[in-house]
Amino acid sequence: MKRKRVLICGATGFIGRNLVEALSRRTDFEIHAVRFTRPEYAAESVIWHRADLRDARQVDALLKGMEIVIQAAATTSGARDIVATPFIHVTDNAVMNSLLLRACFNHKVERFVFLSCSVMYGPRERPWRESEWDPAQPMHPRYFGIGWTKLYIEKMCEFFGSLNVTKHTVIRHTNVFGPHDKFDLERSHVVGATVTKAMTNEGTISVWGTGEEARDLIYVDDLVSFVERAIEFQTCAYALLHASAGEAIAIRDLVARIVAASQRDLRIEYNPEGPTIKTSFALDNSRAREVLGWQPQVSFDEGIRRTIAWWRATYGQAQV
Repeated sequence: MKRKRVLICGATGFIGRNLVEALSRRTDFEIHAVRFTRPEYAAESVIWHRADLRDARQVDALLKGMEIVIQAAATTSGARDIVATPFIHVTDNAVMNSLLLRACFNHKVERFVFLSCSVMYGPRERPWRESEWDPAQPMHPRYFGIGWTKLYIEKMCEFFGSLNVTKHTVIRHTNVFGPHDKFDLERSHVVGATVTKAMTNEGTISVWGTGEEARDLIYVDDLVSFVERAIEFQTCAYALLHASAGEAIAIRDLVARIVAASQRDLRIEYNPEGPTIKTSFALDNSRAREVLGWQPQVSFDEGIRRTIAWWRATYGQAQV
């Protein structure tokens, strides 16, 4: 059986590494992994490429002969950078995706999967459906740059899809957590930062903000399965789909459940002056269920249990 040549961009990042580890186990895929500044890691039967995705010549050479491209490369970080240096999420992301989309068209790539995000959505009680968001409505000011960059790339996917050469999947996912996440306090998202604090702090764990805001969180294995089902089952030229847990968890509840899973005796304190983004919403996954037959399988508590087990195996036991 001829194996499909699958290019995973951002293979050394959080989502990319989980994709490489999962998809490299399949016998029907030949995995090509792209790195830039970070080193390779051991992954059986994976072919490594070093490339700067902001360089048109390198992107063109990279995509020759590829049949599926999964775009998980991005400049990303946590609330501190979004507040202090929001411009770092804009330019590079727009450039690299524009070049990749053009190269997919030129080389007649079969499928392009783009990992977008849900930063464009504002707070509300009822989960958002894909068709309900109105771009005329103002975006959260902290997310203005990255939000409109993601929307630009989504529209570029829709445009190239209309040319009927490559099938494009846009995945608007919520906060992702699990093994290989960022666990340093300068760049991590809420789950990674809280796990690190829970496993290393003594006596007290300090949380930025008041804890009243809420997040819809998806375990990384569920996102990987979403990508696999999109590759297998999407038949239309362009699809924009949600991937989430489908419900929001208040930060106060999230922190308490992580501390409980750590089995450590910690007091929780909240720092209202710390960098945080006060927004709460969830996404509706019904379209993904209809189109791909996908729905999340891993609960938040089970995902945290697996994440802490991985953290212990990777970084050592928690301090006692």
